[in-house]
Amino acid sequence: MKRTEIEYKIADLKADYVRLQHDLEKLEYVKGILHPLEKQLMEIEDELKILNKKLDEISD
Repeated sequence: MKRTEIEYKIADLKADYVRLQHDLEKLEYVKGILHPLEKQLMEIEDELKILNKKLDEISD
């Protein structure tokens, strides 16, 4: 994966993360089921960690 591809993927994941956080806040307000969104947020965090590590390796 090229550096620019990784950077675009990171930007997309961050946008998804922000959107999901907003959705989570709405569900908290209406006492909705939070578990699926929390799981998605954790998966995005894990993927971001992996991509950031790859980005660091490319920079070395």
